[in-house]
Amino acid sequence: MITQANREWIADLCATRAGLKVDPDKAYLIENRLAPVARRDGFGSLAEFVESLRQRGEERLVWAAVEAMAVSDTTFFREPGLIERLVGEVLPRLAAARPGAPIRIWSAACGAGQEVYSLAMALSEHPALAARTELFASDLSERSLEKAQAGLYSQLEVQRGLPARLLVRHFEKPGEMFALSAPIRQMVRWRRVNLVEDMSQLGVFDLVLCRGLIPALTEAGRARVLGSLTAALAPGGWLALGAGEDPPGWLEPEGSGLFTARASAVRSAA
Repeated sequence: MITQANREWIADLCATRAGLKVDPDKAYLIENRLAPVARRDGFGSLAEFVESLRQRGEERLVWAAVEAMAVSDTTFFREPGLIERLVGEVLPRLAAARPGAPIRIWSAACGAGQEVYSLAMALSEHPALAARTELFASDLSERSLEKAQAGLYSQLEVQRGLPARLLVRHFEKPGEMFALSAPIRQMVRWRRVNLVEDMSQLGVFDLVLCRGLIPALTEAGRARVLGSLTAALAPGGWLALGAGEDPPGWLEPEGSGLFTARASAVRSAA
């Protein structure tokens, strides 16, 4: 068990470092997320781990704690209609508007990779469009990125949203885990990104997906992340948010959680 004061300190740490909203009164959630980190680093108890964080401030452990609190739940084809619309309508429109140029797509806060891999599998059925597309994915958590890049998923994970025909087509089962095929994995480039930090070095994208993260952020973190994501859009680009997630007023709704921004709005967000 950790004290209320230490839980409040953890909440403040997560808000400051990553814009994450952590309720200090949810003792079970905080302890459940941080206990494996404490054990992994050889601490005798969770309380000892948190006290070490507060007294020594070792960056590696600080980020291990923040990343543990940032773990997100992702599934394959979470909203099948969205993937269908992206591949059937949005990406062809972008391809027609940018003749000869690649279509750059970024899955921000990608978790264990199921969403970006869902898009990659859908694109693989449209070779001409896939050849024009560059897929990027990022997350705050190194452990989530390692899992995503490995492309290994449990029986429960592949049962959540993945159509049987795609499981047969793109996965093998050499052991207890299902292994995603190399051609699909190689369609995606990965990078650790903290969305509340400067992201200008990433360049601009024609489509940005960030679904499920916004409700997990503080008010200040939400404003910062949405501003940065909008600034990362190329003129005429699209942003995909989760159902019920409120976008900035400068984004124009296009249905199904999709939004576009005028060039002037993109510049002002930057």
